[in-house]
Amino acid sequence: MTIHVIGAGVAGLAAALALAEAGRPVVLHEAAPNAGGRCRALPDGTDNGTHALLGANTAALGLLRRIGALEGWVEPEPDGLQVLDLRDGRAFRVALSPFGWRDPALRPPGLSGGALLALARLALPGRDRAVGPAMAAHPEFHRGFVDPLVIAALNTPSEEASANRLGAVLRRLGGRGATRLLVARDGLGPDLVAPALAALERAGATLRFGARLRRLVTQGGRVVALDFGEEAVPLGPGDAVVLATPPWESQRLLPHLETPTGYAPIVNLHYARRGAGPVRFIGMLEALCQWVLVRPTGVSVTVSAGDAAAREDQAVLGPRAWAELRRAALAFGLPGDWPEAPPPCRVVKERRATPRHSPGPPLRPPRLPLANLALAGDWTDPVLPATIEASVRSGEAAAGVLLR
Repeated sequence: MTIHVIGAGVAGLAAALALAEAGRPVVLHEAAPNAGGRCRALPDGTDNGTHALLGANTAALGLLRRIGALEGWVEPEPDGLQVLDLRDGRAFRVALSPFGWRDPALRPPGLSGGALLALARLALPGRDRAVGPAMAAHPEFHRGFVDPLVIAALNTPSEEASANRLGAVLRRLGGRGATRLLVARDGLGPDLVAPALAALERAGATLRFGARLRRLVTQGGRVVALDFGEEAVPLGPGDAVVLATPPWESQRLLPHLETPTGYAPIVNLHYARRGAGPVRFIGMLEALCQWVLVRPTGVSVTVSAGDAAAREDQAVLGPRAWAELRRAALAFGLPGDWPEAPPPCRVVKERRATPRHSPGPPLRPPRLPLANLALAGDWTDPVLPATIEASVRSGEAAAGVLLR
């Protein structure tokens, strides 16, 4: 029983590894020249975006552990997230866990008993609604804590973000160590993608890059061949497929599949600045920059739900973001030189980074739309927002369906 995995993003890598570890012959097909999908490394080694994990992301951390990459993920701010508020220039720390708010020095702005109760209500499942209006009575707490969390986790402005999706995230944050913030020390290439590919090769999987699937050949409710244009791969009676492609590609291959109708962009800026010092992670309020990741090899900035930033020219974005992150670096005393003139910058715009997670019934695409084809991808999870965690969960779920 050979299983063909289409797509080498995180979902495809997770599915292929689960299947290969179970002893199944696996062939992983990827249209691009490299793996990773939206978690890929660029040709110069720079990440396409700044990706972070929390301790609550047990599936993603489990994958990292199995491929021997967990040690490459470090906790840059163990004493609380450093935040710079450009509205008044205030620099402070915030604990990501409500248990840490017992320390007044780690409380988010606007915290009160009423605000905490409103946040607890968002964590409860129920009638879906937008997060912003639900927090309207607590504007400062919403501005300083809830809105950044919503944008980071859902990549959707809180005025239109689903409370139920946010609730699913909040309910996972109560466990021990669940709010630990982890980032790849050297980047997604060396700390995620390369170890996953190495683990697949050790498990005997076959990897094919530059292989774009043109068509699924079906007969009698099954996939009988994979059409790659110049070649067609026939499937035997016991062979199967995991389709781990972006939603628009999945719909192209399965036209009757229901997929998201709206998407939100993420804009990332990567500055070529080398310097000494440990990895650092800084949040910003009232700024273009939302998250600043400082590594010895460079500085990266993330603008999630970045509709306006996606329309701006690189010549405008680069200096503007550098001026903001420089203020944060100086406010927190980060080592090294932080000149006024920005260093060379690469801007990466993922225009369809994730679905827009708006209120309403979630998509529930079938895990097994054809008898021998399982569906994977972060967008297929009806509970969690589209994240690395959802990708890994979906890939492992697709593998589990075929293994059963």
